[in-house]
Amino acid sequence: MSWQLKAMRVFLRHAVRRSLGRQPDSAAARRWFERGAWLNARGRPWAGFAADDLDGIGALWTQPPAPDAPIILYFHGGGYVMGNPRTHAALGAFLTRKTGLQTCLPDYRLAPEHPFPAAFEDAIRVWRALLARGHDPARIVLGGDSAGGGIALALLAHLCTTGQPRPACVFTFSPFTDLTLSGVSITENARTEILLPTQRLKQLRARVLQGADPADPRISPLFGSFTGAPPVLIQVARSEILRDDSRRMADRLRADGAEVSLQEWGNLPHVWQYFHGWLPEARKALSDAAAFIRSQLPASPSRDS
Repeated sequence: MSWQLKAMRVFLRHAVRRSLGRQPDSAAARRWFERGAWLNARGRPWAGFAADDLDGIGALWTQPPAPDAPIILYFHGGGYVMGNPRTHAALGAFLTRKTGLQTCLPDYRLAPEHPFPAAFEDAIRVWRALLARGHDPARIVLGGDSAGGGIALALLAHLCTTGQPRPACVFTFSPFTDLTLSGVSITENARTEILLPTQRLKQLRARVLQGADPADPRISPLFGSFTGAPPVLIQVARSEILRDDSRRMADRLRADGAEVSLQEWGNLPHVWQYFHGWLPEARKALSDAAAFIRSQLPASPSRDS
């Protein structure tokens, strides 16, 4: 464990986790996330990004891609209620540097103003818009963290079950795959969880679903079908409450014949990759993810960072 991680664990557990658990509503949580993202990135990395419109869905690109170039389509996390392309711009830029692929960050709609299935519907619209522009689905890499990882996997399940062309591969960081909240790790890891306020999960689910079925595979891809899926990489911390969302998701994918690489890391925060500017463990995890992407879809040489 690096000294940076030791320091960050104390800060996240005693400051960030408590602060997140006290946010009174989604609007306050979004402002809180925006401020945290600015501090984490030490500025505004999105300033150099290119804005786009994908069938009515706003998006930011690290740089506009060439028409025939492979790309990363990345869905940000935030529990379906907060986050946006700006909060994840630094992560997108890092992925682009390490892979040589330009990254697209869609600004999908958030709950409670736009409850389920709004985010899933926006993901489908973005996917179709990219294909309509001529992007080859076999040269698109799907990715996401937390709720965004759930969106990426839900989109994959939809493509598989409807017989549509699949992406080259999928990578996810601590994906939120089961809104029934049936994973044993939610209670088993309640004491070791560093970032997420466990006691707010049911409230979050209510804001997102607003009465919808939590086992619907469009929001809980754990219950989806993945026959014909491309290779999938999942990274998760063994100490986090969503650990079993990843373990069971890997089992589900493998049961349908998919090739899955499940990387379980040590006592790290939820989506520790987000803190790549501070943690060597985050940079190592992202380098592993970049190597996986390059192995599935060779791209331009990346630069060390």
